[in-house]
Amino acid sequence: MNHKDCLVSIGVFNNGLSLKYTLESIPLDYDFDYIIVDDGSTDGAVERYAKNIPVIKHKKNTGIGTSIRDSIDYAKKNGYKVLVTIPGNNKNTLAEVKRLVEPIIQNKADFVQGSRYLPGSRRDHTPLFRLVMVKVIAILFSILTMRKITDSMEGFRAWRLTIFDDPNINIHQEWLNRYGLETYMFYKITMGRKYRYYEVPISKIYPQKKKSIIRKDGQEYTKIRPIIDWWDILRPIPYLLLGIKR
Repeated sequence: MNHKDCLVSIGVFNNGLSLKYTLESIPLDYDFDYIIVDDGSTDGAVERYAKNIPVIKHKKNTGIGTSIRDSIDYAKKNGYKVLVTIPGNNKNTLAEVKRLVEPIIQNKADFVQGSRYLPGSRRDHTPLFRLVMVKVIAILFSILTMRKITDSMEGFRAWRLTIFDDPNINIHQEWLNRYGLETYMFYKITMGRKYRYYEVPISKIYPQKKKSIIRKDGQEYTKIRPIIDWWDILRPIPYLLLGIKR
């Protein structure tokens, strides 16, 4: 297995100039293949900045879960062995892709999670609420899975694609169309010892001036809506624990 067996999927929804800066972070010596999944953007950024990268275009916004699912299906259909997902919002850097795929290429891992809490990582300007929630959920997953987990919510990840041949992991469920799919997959893969889990340090740099109700001139730092989307992120945990969903 080598880098040409790896597909890097960049998730996009009205990311504007952030998409441009994300693409500019690709090192010239990287030989990975890339694809953009555009979840119904209307800002024209994909057309302006991603002219030489294949695009999966959704006619309307359907959710990050749908984008990840489409990435997995595309990668499997086209013969890739490893999929990396990264948001196109310029908070992560494509220069760190190699550190996520190497544990899989070297047959040390099946699922590699980027972490903001390992030595060598960065989490500049992260909002306090986000810091607390990430740590709390990581502790919860550590208890449930009996593994040392420092970050389960970072969207910069890599999977060995044979994981999704497992009949116990059903990503094609409508209730997982939005944020819940990421939590669902994390739970399914890390519970038990069937799959090898690995974490690597990554950089997650939030804008210093964040847009808010008070600060209109700041930069948008998240598309997650309070309460509604946090429940969508968390509900796979009780649903799967209680057997409500599978």
